[in-house]
Amino acid sequence: MKWDEIIGQDNLKKQLQNSIQEDRISHAQLFIGKTGFGVLPLALAYASEVICKKSEKCLLQTHQLQHPDLHLSFPTINNSVEKKEAISSDYIKRYREFLLEDSYRDINQWYEYLNEDKKQGIISVKEIENIIDRLNLKSFEGGYKVQIIWMVETMRVESANKLLKILEEPPAKTLFILLAEDDKKILPTILSRCQRITVNPIDNKDIEVNLRLKFSIEQEMSETIAKRAEGDWNIACKLIKNSTLQEEFEKYFIRWNRAAVMAPKKPEFLKEIVDWSLEISTWGREKQKNFLQFCAETFRQALLQNYNSPSLVNNPLTYENFKWNSFSSFVHGSNIEDILKEINSAFFHIERNGSAKIIFLDMGIKLTRFLARKNE
Repeated sequence: MKWDEIIGQDNLKKQLQNSIQEDRISHAQLFIGKTGFGVLPLALAYASEVICKKSEKCLLQTHQLQHPDLHLSFPTINNSVEKKEAISSDYIKRYREFLLEDSYRDINQWYEYLNEDKKQGIISVKEIENIIDRLNLKSFEGGYKVQIIWMVETMRVESANKLLKILEEPPAKTLFILLAEDDKKILPTILSRCQRITVNPIDNKDIEVNLRLKFSIEQEMSETIAKRAEGDWNIACKLIKNSTLQEEFEKYFIRWNRAAVMAPKKPEFLKEIVDWSLEISTWGREKQKNFLQFCAETFRQALLQNYNSPSLVNNPLTYENFKWNSFSSFVHGSNIEDILKEINSAFFHIERNGSAKIIFLDMGIKLTRFLARKNE
């Protein structure tokens, strides 16, 4: 990845470039931000310059992710047939292809790329052991070795403790770049060993310009999508390419809420919630988690609508002429906290491989009580 291929983030690019020029390279750095903000492209461009300086031949290798001093680790999925603990080298060819196609894609898309979207990957203890073995070898170029660990929050505690040892006593001329979306899932001892680099949302104007360049769309459409994407290039691309998924989420959200509103008056609508939960339970877990995130954001948007802040609403539901204003009146200060708490709880249990049938049914029925609550 080249610096000029990164969308926006000009201030952060300058900060990283200056740290190389002034020889202020911390041996362990943690880039925090959503994947769609450009966390991985920034890390790859930074690693390339650290390894190569200005050597064109070297840069060509790093841009193709083939340089022997650039090491990539990422979540992998164990082979259930061979009963084998997977490591990054098992998937490295496919991971390179995945990144070279689009380095802004997220972990869910990585699992889909592997046709494993019903499973969740991890960074295993064996992977950390391999990292330690690799980094104890001499560098190919005689300069820096760079180890990038993508989605470091997928490490288990045992893996993190093993990584901690090499972060505390790193080999000479070794740079660790850890990438994460959620630092709350990372051990405090790991956090304390890293220089934190916060990657903020991409400016709307930068997203607009790049949408028009990449997809040849009109300015009005690019402005609308950039606003809805909230600084996330990956979401912006999804909104253009995957309108079907957005529509499916809207359909299931509306179906759920209509049944929840009607159930206190007509109990037969509880069967609709049961059917709804059974259908969603057949989805892959990553899709279920995405849907829960969509639900949480939609309820927040409805609250803004109800509290007369329509200018802040960037994604009102439109599926089959849904009455957005009418629905928003059911979401208010007396129930929004419980609604979001229940969705977050469902997300937590789905992430830990709980029974989707039970989780979605329980959440679905509880919403009937929340939406029936009067605003006080």
